[in-house]
Amino acid sequence: MLSQMNEYYLKILNERNIKATARRILILKTMSGFVAAFSLSDLEIALDSVDKSTISRTIHLFHEHQLIHSFEDGSGSVKYSVCSRGCTCSVDELHAHFYCNYCKKAFCLENIAVPAFSLSEGMAVESVNLVIKGYCGKCRKPKHKLK
Repeated sequence: MLSQMNEYYLKILNERNIKATARRILILKTMSGFVAAFSLSDLEIALDSVDKSTISRTIHLFHEHQLIHSFEDGSGSVKYSVCSRGCTCSVDELHAHFYCNYCKKAFCLENIAVPAFSLSEGMAVESVNLVIKGYCGKCRKPKHKLK
């Protein structure tokens, strides 16, 4: 079972032309285990036995090879999420993200595409950051009592 799981992650790394190492497999497994988008700090806590510079370099490598994508969640924090298998992180594949004001978690909303923009001549879109803020289904908006 463990070797089958490792084969799955090896295949993903190979598809993105990333040399597989034990640390990269461990980091990818950990990234894939997050239900919500994760920050560098979240990853460092989950991988306390892995050197922080190794985690940071691996995030950069995975991002360069479109294995993960990043976005600003609206709180000043950069979050990451593992891309779907066929994703190339092109502008056409950009999607919205949701940030819960209560639990502070961020989620990909792959079913909500970022709209196309008509820009002035000479301008080109390189990235778009669409974050919807509110309360996730697990949290309830705090009720403010009126006096």
